[in-house]
Amino acid sequence: MKYYISKPSPRLSKFVKQYWSIDNCIPAGQEHTQRIVPHGLLELTFYLGDRPVSKTPGKSFSENTLLTGQLSEFYDIQITGKLSLFSILFYPHGLSMFTDLPLSELSNQNVPLKFIYKEETDELESRLYEATSFAERIAIAESHLLRILQKNTGNNYFNRIEESVQQINQSKGLASIDFLALAACYSRKQFERAFSHTIGTSPKQFLKIVRFQNALAQKAKNKEQNLTELTFKCGYYDQSHMTNDFQKLSGMSPKQYFNEGEAYSDYFQ
Repeated sequence: MKYYISKPSPRLSKFVKQYWSIDNCIPAGQEHTQRIVPHGLLELTFYLGDRPVSKTPGKSFSENTLLTGQLSEFYDIQITGKLSLFSILFYPHGLSMFTDLPLSELSNQNVPLKFIYKEETDELESRLYEATSFAERIAIAESHLLRILQKNTGNNYFNRIEESVQQINQSKGLASIDFLALAACYSRKQFERAFSHTIGTSPKQFLKIVRFQNALAQKAKNKEQNLTELTFKCGYYDQSHMTNDFQKLSGMSPKQYFNEGEAYSDYFQ
């Protein structure tokens, strides 16, 4: 298996968290099931080999290039054959600068890129498929993103919501919605509308995801800490509160989740 990861150039670093790529071949007759959990980021994925198959109704992998919106629930995918993909992982607010589409419309969906950028998708897919290295694919992706950025009129909510995301990150998902709205100089209703448009989900749901991701990050830092310690370190009211969030977002209790494999946070890595 070949796995690559890289940070964006300075000009895109406010919007793109990272690029990553994987090449893996599953032996004939075998398959791998991967659980996808909400991580608070938005992702543009180019499948250059075989596409995975969703084992959860309503999650489609019908095209080679898919834009994944904010998730509020987990789902499972089945991987067989040759998996080869290149992915652009956007910050929660980052994708809003590349499309005029309200990102709430992408919620819990894998949307073919050609539905959003009708004229450019085929050429971009071809260039990425023909590229011979991870670095070359990054260069192609960055050139494409910079062209869009220059043409796009931008998102009027961007600066205020970017600051809200920073406050949420600093609080590890414990900031109150009223505090965030006040800091952004919005009424609560205005804030919720601007947040949903820019991030793709409600502030309440996003805070829940960030708390969940922080629990994964804290467990990864200290694998020996017990669930009681983790509960209060991450600001949950009690252990049943943390268990309820884990069940909704991952389909497992915290104990089951950590027993399944190594704790890892995409959001706080």
